[in-house]
Amino acid sequence: MTTETATNHTDPGRRHDFVLLFDVRDGNPNGDPDAGNAPRLDPDTMHGLVTDVAIKRKVRDYVDAARGAEQRYKIYVQRESYLTDTRARVFGDHSDGSDPEPATAREWMCDEFYDVRMFGAVMSMREKNSGQVRGPAQFTFARSIDPILHLEHTIGRVALETRGERAEQRDGDERQAPTHGTLGRKSTVPYALYLAHGFFNPHFAAQTGADADDLALFWTALQMMWDLDRSAARGLMACRGLFVFSHQSPLGNAPASTLFDRIRVARREHVDSPRSSADYSVEVDEEGMPEGVTLTRLVG
Repeated sequence: MTTETATNHTDPGRRHDFVLLFDVRDGNPNGDPDAGNAPRLDPDTMHGLVTDVAIKRKVRDYVDAARGAEQRYKIYVQRESYLTDTRARVFGDHSDGSDPEPATAREWMCDEFYDVRMFGAVMSMREKNSGQVRGPAQFTFARSIDPILHLEHTIGRVALETRGERAEQRDGDERQAPTHGTLGRKSTVPYALYLAHGFFNPHFAAQTGADADDLALFWTALQMMWDLDRSAARGLMACRGLFVFSHQSPLGNAPASTLFDRIRVARREHVDSPRSSADYSVEVDEEGMPEGVTLTRLVG
């Protein structure tokens, strides 16, 4: 069956396998701190990489902005926050001061935090032990369709931060221009189209309490989160495709690999240097879909 449905892809009792396409223009989609924050890549093929963690961070930020003030939609993994303090707050809201069993605390955390419910978390720490949660929604690394071109640009700061930055011992022309600030480097990719695979496991969803609203918000976040992550370093990023294969059986009606093979992305003929999504073709094979599997094309 290939009929698009309005409810199958938001049913947490079904297994879902999905393909996410996104692109970047004149930006760095995911810097590697081990390589001077250069774009991550496979050194053997020079294909670009974006980690699953980077994608989840964007989902977290979108959910926090869209519904973070609501009950059940708070975000546990926040920038510049102490996880022990966050757990302590939840414990204080639910207990009389004594620490509960980890299984009970685990339920509190799943009910409080969207990202714990969807992505899981390791919270089996000495303080406020809340056990471990395996989240139902997971990603692979995203990989670019073609090898990427890594460019480095020198940028300069014309303003000085303090008087101590003025170097009195400079020679020649530099002494004549003491207002010249420090130089830095900026990495960009002129253009790249990335593909990531993802999975939603209904068995884990039943354990964490993830529901249809959580899943609907997840699909929305994958489409809209790029607009909340704008920065000069990121360049122009956007979702270019989101295809969800939903299984009638919680165990799945077909292997994910055979479903993913139905999404074929290729550079168009006579395009030597892709610079937009229009330089690629996306073919979706909807014929002869395995029995019990439906395809929902949310983008593309």
